Amino acid sequence: MTAPTGRRSAVAGIALALLALPVALALVEAVSFSVRNRPSGTLRSSGLPREYSLHVPASYHPDRPTPLVISLHGAGLWGAAQREISRWNQIAEREGLIVVYPSGIGAGSPRIWNMKGPDRSKDVRFISDLIDTLAAGYSIDRTRIYADGLSNGGGMAFILSCALSDRIAAVGMVASAQLLPFTWCTSRVPVPMIAFHGTADSVTPYHGGKTWIGPDPFHSIPVFTASWARRNGCAGEPTESVIAADVVRLEYPGCAETAAVVLYRIEGGGHSWPGGGPVPAWLVGRTSHSVEATNVMWEFFRRHPLVTRRASRE
Repeated sequence: MTAPTGRRSAVAGIALALLALPVALALVEAVSFSVRNRPSGTLRSSGLPREYSLHVPASYHPDRPTPLVISLHGAGLWGAAQREISRWNQIAEREGLIVVYPSGIGAGSPRIWNMKGPDRSKDVRFISDLIDTLAAGYSIDRTRIYADGLSNGGGMAFILSCALSDRIAAVGMVASAQLLPFTWCTSRVPVPMIAFHGTADSVTPYHGGKTWIGPDPFHSIPVFTASWARRNGCAGEPTESVIAADVVRLEYPGCAETAAVVLYRIEGGGHSWPGGGPVPAWLVGRTSHSVEATNVMWEFFRRHPLVTRRASRE
């Protein structure tokens, strides 16, 4: 017995609608993704168009100088991705600070911050131009400009601490990819630094070495941190304190100009942002939620405004 023609047509229509639904949902998600990750600003720097995503808190007032945080993405990502991972916008709304998420070089290809070669100076110039651009449009507290980064962005934060030590008050690094030797930094200016790194990071190993990510070995994080402590004139070995079952805090004592050096060792932590947005564990390993890196980082930053006498030490 066959169904009436009208009913068959209705069933066929429903079936086609159901088959088309995944495609429609995919299109909606693609459009949503594009909107969420669209840069909010561009500028020309070193002759190149450079993008950034900007967040200005609802409490912003032009009569009130506002801190600025520059948050740098990891290799292969972009500014808006760093926004979702770090969750700086939540801190910005609560504390009243401006956050900008610049994008590295690489339109239509994996975006990176260049730690080697001539493009490194272009990235430094871009960040400097970005500071100038934002300061021209907003009331920026020039004693409270900070830079932080994830992975490749953490390596770039190190570069900025050396190349822009007269502008960057303090830096933060998460799962940082350190490819340059610390001796590359010839600046004698103490710059406060806070870092977070997992002991099970398979991308940028805690104790350094080569990985699948590239041919160049990464530097040991505890050794790199110790070198930073010497740069900041800290005295003696770091003191360790257990923050949680999987988090140990190491802080160097007696640093010059109160330029503290702090490392959070995440036991069993992967290549991820502690307490940050979700990332695939199969790719980066375990993300600890025993400590929220962004909250802790901001508390560190707010205690370390730019020391104006630094310029005389250059």
